[in-house]
Amino acid sequence: MNSDKGWWGWAWGAESTVTVVDRSPVVSFSSRPAAFGTEISSPILGYVLPLSSFTKPCSSTPDFSSDSPPNTGCPDLCLHGPNAPDPSESWIALVQRGKCEFVNKVREAQRLGARAVVVGGDDPEISGYPDTLVNMYSPEDASDVQIAATFIKYSDYTELYRLISTSNTSHAGLRTLSLLITAEYSAWEWYSPIITFIIILLLPSILTFITLLIHRIRAARAAQRDRAPEEFVHSLPWRVWTGSGWEKHEGTEDANAAVNSFDVDIEGSPRSSVEGVQDLSETSHPSSSNPNQESSQPWFESQTECAICLCDFEKGDKVRVLPCHHLFHMHEVDEWLIQRKKLCPVCKADVTVPQPRPSNSPVTEISRVPSSQPPSEEATETTPLLSNSRSLNEE
Repeated sequence: MNSDKGWWGWAWGAESTVTVVDRSPVVSFSSRPAAFGTEISSPILGYVLPLSSFTKPCSSTPDFSSDSPPNTGCPDLCLHGPNAPDPSESWIALVQRGKCEFVNKVREAQRLGARAVVVGGDDPEISGYPDTLVNMYSPEDASDVQIAATFIKYSDYTELYRLISTSNTSHAGLRTLSLLITAEYSAWEWYSPIITFIIILLLPSILTFITLLIHRIRAARAAQRDRAPEEFVHSLPWRVWTGSGWEKHEGTEDANAAVNSFDVDIEGSPRSSVEGVQDLSETSHPSSSNPNQESSQPWFESQTECAICLCDFEKGDKVRVLPCHHLFHMHEVDEWLIQRKKLCPVCKADVTVPQPRPSNSPVTEISRVPSSQPPSEEATETTPLLSNSRSLNEE
């Protein structure tokens, strides 16, 4: 057996069994190894002897409540009677809880030559302790204890003591039984102090990490909902400022290819290229605005400044047209819509929601005018909100 036993090994949970092997059927009792002494790494076989059967307290004035001395095993004990076990043979001491510390009982049995000690529980009716297994610890240094010890319940102790008293087996003139002590150590018992300490130490950190992870996931999902899809943003129409008007393009067109060809036409020659672009915009691009027709130009085409960078549009600048008709530099507003918000930086309109198309039909405007009044002209951006036509008619 390995006697180099530290507190680390005893930090793990263990259960042992005390078995009477010379009975048929065998009789087994559950037990719990002590937290000091030698670990029960291999089975311990020997004949069991109550210490009171061959010893008595060395005090000169013994106080026995009965004819037999108590079996507490507390020091100091002296040999009593003609019979005693042979120290060279393997025998196991049987003692009962009470009167002194567990480690003192084991030390005294070791001094008398025992190979192991079985400690029985105290009478619950006298001590008030429940009849259960307990963990035997030492309040002091127990490195000098070189034998194993285990604890059994009071009911099992009385049964084992009765079997010894009625046994027909004797050794060195003492009644005895053959006893086998085995133990099983588990490194994963829930009551292990080390595992419990680690769980208590790490549990708050784990819960905090899970809480932060859930918060980050929810924040990422919320931010994703606030952004515009990249495919949708690229499908929005865009335009190029020619210096005198807008060259319109659909969102499905390749912006790089269109601008490259445009740059060659515009910057080829200082004067003729500009005139050629103006003619091209009037003939080849009927959708481009005409600078000579400023009165019919839509209000949003009169924007000359990007509201994001606060810079004027220069010739060759690519701009994105949002559904609310506000214009911005393409790369700036695309980054804003895809990475930040899907709202227009100016009017905060959601670009993914279709905007209502204003009705410019002359028939609709005429139908809204009462039949007693002449039809009014089509409203434009320069039309005043309050008309004086009614007062002029009355005069």
